[in-house]
Amino acid sequence: MGKEILIQGNAAIAESAIRAGCKYYFGYPITPSSEIAEYYAERNHQNDIVYVQAETELAAFNMVAGVASVGKLGMTATSGPGFCLGVDAISFMASAGLPGVVVDCMRPGPGDGEILAAQGDYFQLTKGGGHGDYRTIVLAPYSVQELADYTVKAFNLAIKYRNPVILVSDGMLSKLYENAVLPEPQDTPEVPDWALRGAKGDDHRTIVTCGYGPEQWERHCMDLQSKYREIQTQEQRWESCMIEDADHIAVAYGSLARVTLDMVKAAREQGLKVGMIRPITLWPFPEKAFAGLDKHFFVTELSAGQMVEDVKLAVKNKDRVSFYGRMGGNVPTTEELLNQFYAAIQ
Repeated sequence: MGKEILIQGNAAIAESAIRAGCKYYFGYPITPSSEIAEYYAERNHQNDIVYVQAETELAAFNMVAGVASVGKLGMTATSGPGFCLGVDAISFMASAGLPGVVVDCMRPGPGDGEILAAQGDYFQLTKGGGHGDYRTIVLAPYSVQELADYTVKAFNLAIKYRNPVILVSDGMLSKLYENAVLPEPQDTPEVPDWALRGAKGDDHRTIVTCGYGPEQWERHCMDLQSKYREIQTQEQRWESCMIEDADHIAVAYGSLARVTLDMVKAAREQGLKVGMIRPITLWPFPEKAFAGLDKHFFVTELSAGQMVEDVKLAVKNKDRVSFYGRMGGNVPTTEELLNQFYAAIQ
């Protein structure tokens, strides 16, 4: 077991990625993610680590795809405006079966927005910002410890399913300092047998990103859909708290889950039976967490309401789902959430 240290969220992501075997980082500076690039830049050429500052976010995403095609692990980090530019590459990586990790440190929008906490990228991350029928696994930690843990998990899942994985942070978690135990270093993954090597006399290999007519392309897309169904079955993750006797269940993810959990505890102290479900995978959305629960659900988000749509799809009665959200970088207090909760149950 490692030693607990005080570390910033972005630094925890970067160091954990290195320990997971990610030696290639391609970055285009954009707040609030920039410390991740700085961390790798400081270690450029140390222990075979390679850092490249790309000319655009799209270039950085495609560089991740490039090293993936030869069997290496790559990562980039950005924010909402940069992620918009990179989804072209994400679509191609999903089609080609290329593993890689993208960190989205969300900030308010639309447009440039502010450099604060936000969750308005949910649709972009979970519904596929690029073209075509593809999916990406989306992991949403809520603490610095989980940022470290789920960075490693992101790479493991990317390798397992040969698919891009998104790790979600925001302007609060990225800058937050907390105690955490960093993961033990993993062995550098072996080059997979599907990777391009360019060696004479080797088996012919291809990375497919385009079709040869509708029949072949439909078969390719159906194979992808089969993989996504497996992910939906096997990789739903969530945390439930005090739901056994609850009449009401709060639902929140990421940084806002920290405040929402305090609200749940405050409501309990006032005699209300309130529990909480915290989705950790935003895709696949943890529908299993809601199975058989006929309750009132109180959904909180740092957005105009995006995850709430998936909650309504997952619950037995969507009319028993209420919502409260803040935008622009405003984070509600525990008292504010409690007041909104009381208003919702009147």
